Amino acid sequence: MSRQRLILFVLMILLGVAVLWSYSAMPRPKTVSVLTFKSGQQAKPVVADTGKPVRDVDDGTRLKIGLLDKESTGFKGYRRNIFKPVFNDETVAVKPIMPLKPLPRVQQTLTVPVIIKPAAAPLANFTFLGFLKKGSVKTIFLAKENDIILVKKGDKFAGRYEAADISDQALTVKVTDSGETIVIPLVENLPLASSR
Repeated sequence: MSRQRLILFVLMILLGVAVLWSYSAMPRPKTVSVLTFKSGQQAKPVVADTGKPVRDVDDGTRLKIGLLDKESTGFKGYRRNIFKPVFNDETVAVKPIMPLKPLPRVQQTLTVPVIIKPAAAPLANFTFLGFLKKGSVKTIFLAKENDIILVKKGDKFAGRYEAADISDQALTVKVTDSGETIVIPLVENLPLASSR
C-alpha cells in the first residue's frame, strides 16, 4: 500500500510542477500608456528624408478591401476555337445518319397442344392460378367461376379427380371411377387441359 501512495505522491508533485510551468509560460497581454492612433482616426503616410510619402510594400498579408468596390468586368483575353482542327486538311465532311426503321413486332403466343379427353372435359372449367411450395409439399391454386380451390398431392377435387402428382410443370390427375391417368401441363391463367 505504501508503494501506491508513493507513486500517487510523485504524480501529484509532477502535476503541480506542470501547472506552475504552464502558468509561467502563458503569454501576457501587453499594454501601452498612450495610444498612437485614436479610434476613428486615419493613419497619415510616413514621410521619408526625401520629402516624398513612402508607399507601403505589399507583402501579401494585408486585405485590400478597396478592390471589392471595383466593378467586375468580363474576361476580354485570348479567344480561340479549341475545337477547330489544327491543320486545314483535317476537316472531314460528316454525313447525316439515316434513322433506322423500327423492326416489326412479332407477337409470340404460347401454344400448348391440347387434346381434351372425355374424362378430362370437366377439368377445362378449372383455371390454374399458380402454386405454393412449402418444404416438399406443393399446393396448386385452381379457380372455377368465383371459387378458388387449393389442391395438394392426394387431394380429391371436382368429385371424381384425385391429384396423383404435382410438379413445377405438370399436374397428374387420376380419375377415380375409371382409373385413367391424365397429365395436365401447368400454365398460369390458362384452363386445365391434358397434353398428348
